[in-house]
Amino acid sequence: MNYLLLILAVLLSFAFVFIVKPKNKNHFKLLLAFSGAFLLSLTVFELLPEVYEKADAKTVGVFVMLGILLQVFLEFFSKGAEHGHVHIDKAKTDFPILLFVSLCIHSLLEGFPIERHNRILYAVLIHKIPIALILSIFLLNSKIKFGQALLFVVAFSLMTPLGSYIASHSNFVEIYYVPITALVIGVFLHISTIILFESSEGHQFNLGKIAVIILGIGMAYLL
Repeated sequence: MNYLLLILAVLLSFAFVFIVKPKNKNHFKLLLAFSGAFLLSLTVFELLPEVYEKADAKTVGVFVMLGILLQVFLEFFSKGAEHGHVHIDKAKTDFPILLFVSLCIHSLLEGFPIERHNRILYAVLIHKIPIALILSIFLLNSKIKFGQALLFVVAFSLMTPLGSYIASHSNFVEIYYVPITALVIGVFLHISTIILFESSEGHQFNLGKIAVIILGIGMAYLL
């Protein structure tokens, strides 16, 4: 059921964009801000305490920082698609292979903590929906063939369930659970904080965004 939910979150987002045809990604800014607050809060409430209890604090910190650096590196190729920025030249018809690979690596890593932390499933789901919506808008508004765009989205939808499956069936992931989870924490921290910083673009007070951020934190705490 967890795998199905993760797949449907992406595919239904793509179907929504295909049917409704929203043109402006700004419509999803509040949802994106909520997802960033929710993901950051569950990372802090659920994942961070566990890894610091199970290993040396400095070792955990090193892998958290490596996760942040890994995500920074991936964003050289994805151009920030993981937090709602997709920069595709609409005149190009080539399949965006670098964007595809970087997003797939990011999504694969997201799946690793889900096997042991069901609450993280909700955070990843809520994170994926606005990202999938924004990604779908760009893919469908570009000159990329529809079949290629659909293939992109289907493969993207399978990556997080694949990561979760690998985590539950791999001795390697079991043995190195703490450093791998710390690495994923770094990825989550980078993505969620970037989303929140961008939600406050221009450093202007926005009551709606503040409200959904507080709501995201509160819901994560109550889970």
